[in-house]
Amino acid sequence: MEPKDENPDSHPGTYVDPLGDPFLRTRFALPTRPATFLRRARLLEHLDREPRTPLVMVNGTAGAGKTLLVADWAAQLRRPVAWLTLDPAIGGPGMFWAHVLQALRAGGVPVPPDTGTVVGGAGSGLSPLGRLAAQLGGTEEPVILVLDDYDHAAPEVSEQLAFVLHHAGPGLRLVLVTRTEPLLPLHRYRAAGEITEVRDAELAFTAEETAALLDLHGVRVTVQAADALVERTRGWAAGVRLSALAARESPDPSLYLKEFEAGHSAVADFLLSEVLNSRAPRIQDLLLRISVLERFCADLANALVGGDDAASLLAALHRDNAFVEDLGHGWYRLHPLFREILRVHLRERCPGLEPELHRRAARWLRRHGALPEMVAHGAAAGDWAATARALVDDLAIGELFTGLRSDDLAGLLADLDPGTDGAAPDLVRAARDLARHDLDRGLTHLRHAHEELPSGADAAAARLSCALLEALAARLSGSPRRAEQAARAAREVRPEVPAHLLDRHPELSAQLLTHLGSTRLWAGHFEAARAALTAVLAGPDAAATVLPRVESLGRLALIEYLDGWPGRAERYARAALSESERFGLHGPVGPDLARLVLAGVAVDRGELGRAQELLDPTPDTTAQDPVATVGRSIVTARLLLARGRSRAAAETAGAPVPAVVTSPWAEGRATLVAAEAHLAEGRPDAAARVLREVADDDPECAVGAARAHVAAGDPSAALRVLDEATAHRRLGPAVRVRAALARAHAAQVEGNQVAARHLLADALQDARRDRLRRPFAEAQPWIEPLLAAPPLRQLAAGWLLPDAEAPARQAEPAPVLVERLSGRERDVLARMAELMSTEEIAADLYVSVNTVKTHVKSVYRKLAVNRRHDAVRRARELGLL
Repeated sequence: MEPKDENPDSHPGTYVDPLGDPFLRTRFALPTRPATFLRRARLLEHLDREPRTPLVMVNGTAGAGKTLLVADWAAQLRRPVAWLTLDPAIGGPGMFWAHVLQALRAGGVPVPPDTGTVVGGAGSGLSPLGRLAAQLGGTEEPVILVLDDYDHAAPEVSEQLAFVLHHAGPGLRLVLVTRTEPLLPLHRYRAAGEITEVRDAELAFTAEETAALLDLHGVRVTVQAADALVERTRGWAAGVRLSALAARESPDPSLYLKEFEAGHSAVADFLLSEVLNSRAPRIQDLLLRISVLERFCADLANALVGGDDAASLLAALHRDNAFVEDLGHGWYRLHPLFREILRVHLRERCPGLEPELHRRAARWLRRHGALPEMVAHGAAAGDWAATARALVDDLAIGELFTGLRSDDLAGLLADLDPGTDGAAPDLVRAARDLARHDLDRGLTHLRHAHEELPSGADAAAARLSCALLEALAARLSGSPRRAEQAARAAREVRPEVPAHLLDRHPELSAQLLTHLGSTRLWAGHFEAARAALTAVLAGPDAAATVLPRVESLGRLALIEYLDGWPGRAERYARAALSESERFGLHGPVGPDLARLVLAGVAVDRGELGRAQELLDPTPDTTAQDPVATVGRSIVTARLLLARGRSRAAAETAGAPVPAVVTSPWAEGRATLVAAEAHLAEGRPDAAARVLREVADDDPECAVGAARAHVAAGDPSAALRVLDEATAHRRLGPAVRVRAALARAHAAQVEGNQVAARHLLADALQDARRDRLRRPFAEAQPWIEPLLAAPPLRQLAAGWLLPDAEAPARQAEPAPVLVERLSGRERDVLARMAELMSTEEIAADLYVSVNTVKTHVKSVYRKLAVNRRHDAVRRARELGLL
């Protein structure tokens, strides 16, 4: 329709729309910002960052704060802005373009009378649009046109709008405020960098902005309290504002914001009106049913709804910004506050349906191997019997002990109904209790499960699960016989278990071997323990087996440490740390024993500060298995001895450890600490007496006894003990060095200085590779005169004693490591320092030779060297070795 006024700019209100009705001025007015409006500078800066982009899109959910943001931005511009708020009544092409022209006039943009109005429809030409584009393209300053609620526009409008935007050139800057993605060729604008976008993630309020907005409403809270509200609302602007209004009326605003019931609130009214009730009944039913799910895909949603069209419905809801968030790979989740509200209304509209939905979800999740979510829904449905059977029949008991989701699973099973009877529920209860180291309760439930366990192939998975739990109970209680029985039972039943279950759960075999190896270690059967623990490392390298691998590496490290091989112990321990770091294991499921072993090696090297650093973050393992408990006691006691606290050391090492059998090495090391405490306090006879019973079986204790005999003035007895204990045994360097020092001391006491010097030279050469300084500190003061002589001093210079003969040099700045070495590169570097070949390093780390070569090249690059010798030297300068 043509304008009726010859001067359209003088009386804009006289124009009428294509239906002959006067234009409503409110559609062309900038929305008023309320007094409690919070200006957000970061978003305004975003809109101003690219002032020349022809297209601006602010796309977000209902109530995300889109309109007020753009209105605030437009109000600060120093030129006119044409504003149009759309609604369904003006979504068609004819009404749309009539209103656009009126918005331009109201914004002070001259529109000639011959521009005309696009009526729309198949027969409409583009000449009026061409005239409009030409008019806009000829303006000196670009015209800013804001189309609010653009999602109400008809689909064909977008094609016409794209034509005008393209041909207007720099004369038009179009701002679309919308809930949905407009049907414009956005990919072209994005590729050309000609679009400025603000989306939901940026529109979300931060904790600081939330606190500021609450303050504007007279509600003063900490940023931490505001952060909790942001977590619940995901920073959704309407949710924050409505919560602020309600909190203002509450006697305790902070408590209200923390605990308000979203299901019946102004927030709920908004979401139900704007998002749920405006949808078709089919979509409403879908939203209500999927509200029981934390996350969902189309197939899972179909299982709950009983249909087959969830894929298209969910995709449409996401496109419409209907609080359905896309997680990628076909998975979605609901906005948490919307989900909370939907669940309340599900219970009101469909009472009794929720448990059935949880059961359907649990069945689907079980088929698709999502164990924690299956357990969560089974628990929510109260269907404990089916949930326990699923865990046992699917051979999933071991997942309670993988260290990845174990805490989540244990928490879900904490409320397992005590009235649910049967072998499967009792096995699950036993697993839950053993996972939190409640041995007594675990054994009780395990005994009940044994009594109810059926025989036959159908129960093979249950019997294998039972064997796993028996092995764990044996490890926690220090019972080697029970562990061997469990391993034998597992071997017998394993052929009856379906192969696909065994392949799906490699963690079960790895855990069984770890428990068996740890129990053999406790019993002092080191070679048998090595066999079981090494078999774990040879198994599948998967996320599910990472904790058994880390624990096995830690126990192999302890075996090497107890055998006196600190270099080997360190390699295993560092491999455990690296493996743990690779999968992000921390806390009580992390490589605690590996850290303890590294602390013990640090004590032997005289690095007491480093030893304390390693001990400090390691949790007290008293409630866990006895191997870890005694390991911590021994290392702590040796550190206390090194610091001169002999009495505290003896008390720490002698603390009782509950176990079915006594560990020979645990008893021997506690006795050795007590003997060294006696020696430190000048009671060599007492030291020799306490070691008399254990010296025959443990070479290190024999060396301790020899030291005591020498200190008591009986070198002959010392040599006799050493000859008997060390004959025909391959000793580790930590034991060899102490044995050589004991022989050197005996030779000195007998007046044979030549033999003493030779033996001391052997000890220095043997200790230098592993930097074993502690044995020489224990040998004070008799060793000092011998080390003063030039030949021996040269052997000790640089690692045990300061290098007195090195020429004085001007202090140079310490080298700087530009790029940090990874954990695996440090492992390779440590082995390079020990003169291991590339093949030996590969075998030691269980990787290929090519992988080692790649790490070596990376180490050279990061240390700025070209040779192995230079890499080791630079690493020592940087404190990396």
